[in-house]
This record gives sequence, C-alpha cells and structure tokens, in this order.
Amino acid sequence: MVARPMLSFSTCWNSGRHTDGAAMIEEILALGFATVELGHGIRVSLLAGIQRLFDEGRFRVSSLHNFCPLPLEITGSNPDCYEFTSHRANDRARALRLSRQTIDFAAKLRAPYVVFHLGRVHSMAPATRPLIELAREGRLLSREGVRAKIAAVGEREKRGPLYVRRMLEELKPIVAHAQERGVFLGVEGRHSYEEVPSEREFDEIFAALDSPNVGYWHDFGHLQVKQNLGFADHFEALSSKRARFFGAHLHDTIWPGGDHQVPGAGGIDYDRLIPLLPPNAPFVWELSPRQTEEAIRAALARWKERFPQTV
Repeated sequence: MVARPMLSFSTCWNSGRHTDGAAMIEEILALGFATVELGHGIRVSLLAGIQRLFDEGRFRVSSLHNFCPLPLEITGSNPDCYEFTSHRANDRARALRLSRQTIDFAAKLRAPYVVFHLGRVHSMAPATRPLIELAREGRLLSREGVRAKIAAVGEREKRGPLYVRRMLEELKPIVAHAQERGVFLGVEGRHSYEEVPSEREFDEIFAALDSPNVGYWHDFGHLQVKQNLGFADHFEALSSKRARFFGAHLHDTIWPGGDHQVPGAGGIDYDRLIPLLPPNAPFVWELSPRQTEEAIRAALARWKERFPQTV
C-alpha cells in the first residue's frame, strides 16, 4: 500500500488532444500536479513520450485506468469497450487480455493501482439517463418518475445476479495476475444504476474474490449522481466501504447529473466526506476536457487550503 497521500491528476482531461505523450504530461505538470493517473484514453502513440519523461523522473504514476493503453481497434476513449459482463465470450476474453496488459504496464511504471470498471446489466434498459432528464425537468418525483424508478429497481434486482456471477468468474484470473505483479485493483463505484456493481454488490465481490489486492475505488461525482436520483446516500456509501478503501476519483457534480466538474463547482459536501478517508489515500482529479486551465488552477489552490491532509 502507499504510505503517503497522493494528489494526482488524470490524463482523461487532455489525452484526446495530444499526439505526443511527453507534451501531455508536461501540460499536467504545469497545472501544479506531480503525480498522474494514466487514463483509459492513452493511445499507443503516446507511450514513448510518457515513458521518456517517467524514466527522467519527471513525474510519478498513482494509477492506471483499465484499459491502458487503449486497444488498437478502439479509436476513442472508452473504458467499457469490452466488459466482463458481456454475453459475448470473445469480448470477455479480450477484456481479460487487455486487463493483464494494463496490470503489467502499471508494474513497469511502479503504479500501485489499476482502476476497473466491471460491466453492466445488459438485459435491462438504461434507467439513469432518462431519470436525469426527468430531474432536469423537475419531474423526478412525478408519477412518471416514480414509476420509472420502481421499474428500474425491479429489473436490476431481478437481472443483476447473473451478470455479477459472470463477471466474478472472469475476474478471478486477473486478481491472481495482479497479486503476482504486486498491483492493487480498485473496483470503481459506478455512475449508472444499471452498471455493475451496485452499492450492495461490493461486499459480495470482495468476499468472492477474497484478496487483499482488491478494494474499493470511490468516485465522488458518480456517487453524487446516484444520491441526486435517490439511488444511494453518498455518506453511507463511502462510510460503509472504508475498510476496503483504496483511492478516489475527485470531481464535482452540478445537479442532477453534470459530473466531472472541478471540485467545488457542484453540490458535493466534501467537508463531510473527506474526513471519512484514510490519510494515505490517492486522490485523483478526473475532469472533463471542457474544464479550463484557469478553473483547474483556481480549484487546486482552494483545495490545498481547504484539505491540506490530501496533498
């Protein structure tokens, strides 16, 4: 485990607009960060520049976000291009191979963590985006909104266990590989109710995999969206997973579903939530490419003053 806090910054903010990995990292360093998470949009063409700056000792790597590097056949950032819950055996096998590759890359860069998305319940219709739209229209608590939410909960409870079992079978060899390589796997709290795992399924996953190398990766923006829609209580969700906590993605959410904002720009109650976290946690800023350099620098200055224990 990491013995000190790490304030890190994800390349999801700028990987899409760079053709040189060194320039991409330099832009992040100029913001005031010394540690980087290599996100799921890292193309193979960026690797040489990243490796050169890393070998020069210019930055540290807190984590990689699976899949990293991006599969050659995928043209844009997409962490869910291959899912462990897919009904297609070839897709699940591809997810396994790419995950092994990401873990090996993390070990090479001495990155302690790889952050994982685990999939979704494919047999249910998307529920989260329609509910966000209803909330924007002020109709989340309308008869239509309540019916839609009840239907989503019923479908998720009925269909979810099949996909969790499928995912667990695929994940077991990946966990063994991570243990061999000395890498920790952070299972990310998801944005959408139809994704895996739900907040209740984390304990089942941790028990089934039974490994100290598997833990919880909290996503502040995602959990706030779930709270805004009434699917979770943010404080309770984070508090209940403290014993298995590995790290966090930091971004804010403008009600109801506008996530990946700079911290402090939305409605997340950080003053209540940050004290729940251990002092050695990695805090990775995961921001939308739409966020400006000026907004990031200003937010970082406020954050360091407000939460010096995370720096």
